[in-house]
Amino acid sequence: MAEQAEKPKKAGKADKAKPAAPRTVGTKIDLATVGGLVLSIGGIITGMTLEGGSIKEILQPTAALIVFGGTIGAVMITTPLAVLVRALRAVVSVFMEKQQAPNAVIEEIIGYATKARKNGIVSLEQDAATAPDKFLRKALNLAVDGTDLQEIHKMMELEMAVEERRAEMEAKVFEAAGGYSPTIGIIGAVLGLIQVMKNLANIDEVGRGIAVAFVATIYGVASANILFLPVGTKIKARTQAAMQIKELMLEGVAGIVEGLNPKLIRTKLEAYLEPVQAKPAKPAKEKAGAAAAAPPAATPAAAGAAPAGPQ
Repeated sequence: MAEQAEKPKKAGKADKAKPAAPRTVGTKIDLATVGGLVLSIGGIITGMTLEGGSIKEILQPTAALIVFGGTIGAVMITTPLAVLVRALRAVVSVFMEKQQAPNAVIEEIIGYATKARKNGIVSLEQDAATAPDKFLRKALNLAVDGTDLQEIHKMMELEMAVEERRAEMEAKVFEAAGGYSPTIGIIGAVLGLIQVMKNLANIDEVGRGIAVAFVATIYGVASANILFLPVGTKIKARTQAAMQIKELMLEGVAGIVEGLNPKLIRTKLEAYLEPVQAKPAKPAKEKAGAAAAAPPAATPAAAGAAPAGPQ
């Protein structure tokens, strides 16, 4: 009797642990960003070297100071300081990818849905308070408090819209930098040519000065198209991925509030999965079922054929 009493307790602990399963796989370096930078910069330098150029020819501190100093100054003039600080922090997300597993999110929500269907939505009060994700925690708390489903949708969608708008403002900081830097590069080139005009008597100095002057243009155009504009686009892509996970969470909570069958909720949420992610589970089970069903079907036929031989 003591052993039978202990087993349900252990099973209960396991059931409570399932909803709190972590969804974030981890944070790792985004190889696409790093590889893209290495490939683009390496391609330019390699091409220049093959044409007989030298890296020293484009290492001009004055040109870099003009382009990057002028670009940063222009961005600071056009952007509120709070947005600028957030944009600088967002650069981390460009190089470090926060991996989230939609499959694990679905499993967590299904755990909540199963518990709510058995014991009522009020039984999720403790789970709602300890949910790892802030967005999901807020949605579950609203559901447990008996908030109308339409109001939950309005409140959570408003939060998503505000977060998306903030991310767009951060991306626009880098898009603005990508617009300013080529023009400031031209300014740097013109300033260099002004200095060249002072040495027209020395043809060698004129040729070298013109080459140096155009380095500022290279810095401006290259930084815009290799750094600033791609970073802005990557921030938007990261935001879209995060919004998709939040939409998944909101739809799951809505299914719990409506009292839908957990299987139906799972089917609904699997629409958010990549086709590659959604395929493996079902075909594997179907193949296993077909393999298990094949021997019994063949056995009666063989049994029936055996007696027919002697006749």
